Amino acid sequence: MNTITKALLAGATAAVFTGTAGLTGAQAATACPTGWGSLAKAGPTMSQASVHDVRAGRHACFDRLVIDLRGKVGRSYDVRYVRTVTEDGSGRLVPLRGGAFLQLVVRAPAYDSWTGRATFAPPNRREVANVTGFQTMRQVAWGGSFEGHTTLGVGVRARLPFRVTILDGPGRDSRVVLDVAHRW
Repeated sequence: MNTITKALLAGATAAVFTGTAGLTGAQAATACPTGWGSLAKAGPTMSQASVHDVRAGRHACFDRLVIDLRGKVGRSYDVRYVRTVTEDGSGRLVPLRGGAFLQLVVRAPAYDSWTGRATFAPPNRREVANVTGFQTMRQVAWGGSFEGHTTLGVGVRARLPFRVTILDGPGRDSRVVLDVAHRW
């Protein structure tokens, strides 16, 4: 039994799927999680946390987008496939590359609620995170932050299964994690 199979049987988390070193293509494909589905995933709460960073990573079975927050976020998100992603407040179209589009809304602002100062402002609104060479993600674009909601558009190559996870840490901070599978 290989290491990944043992980890899956032990109920391991996504951290197991961070690489394919030593695996053949068939082994990596059989070790990939399934059953995430492509329907909307949402949590019902608002958050007192604020967005501080957005970053992306590649894994053996999925592409990952991480939204770093200062403070605890709880289940404060809404992620779904949409025909178009629009900017918060203005309703303007957010142009995206890809065959399908995910709208990711974190119910946390990208500004300080007391001062109004930005806690995160991407240098390039059309390319918030570099996903060049990713298997599934084609683009991550900024949809804005308005009335306590921050929106990102994620262009993907096709409508594929995804999951959303909330991770605590480091310290008192938290992360909203979007994983989009490479295949069904």
